Amino acid sequence: MGIIKVENIRVFAHHGCLKEETKIGSSYRVDLQVEANLQPSAKSDSLSDTVDYVFLNRIIKEEMNKPSYLLETVCRRILNRIFNEDKLVKKATVWVSKLNPPIGGDVECVTIKMKDKRKK
Repeated sequence: MGIIKVENIRVFAHHGCLKEETKIGSSYRVDLQVEANLQPSAKSDSLSDTVDYVFLNRIIKEEMNKPSYLLETVCRRILNRIFNEDKLVKKATVWVSKLNPPIGGDVECVTIKMKDKRKK
């Protein structure tokens, strides 16, 4: 097994329970880690034998572009798409952070972390 990480993906999106959040939007940071067997690609030097991180980044951007009340929902959608669209991924963890959340006080971010593994 090996690990591929795509870190500090910065996006502007419209998530939140408050009307202002979905109207104005906020800055977010997304981090992703996937586990897969990377030995075939290490031997073949072929992109088709590995998990393409350009593909992972595209999924994150597309799912972050769909407004949701909860970041938990966004995390679940990202994980579902990864497992549905790339059969090489065995485990995945996603972190979605809302930067400067409107919760009163000086808070850098709030983060939802969700992980899952491929069902047999």
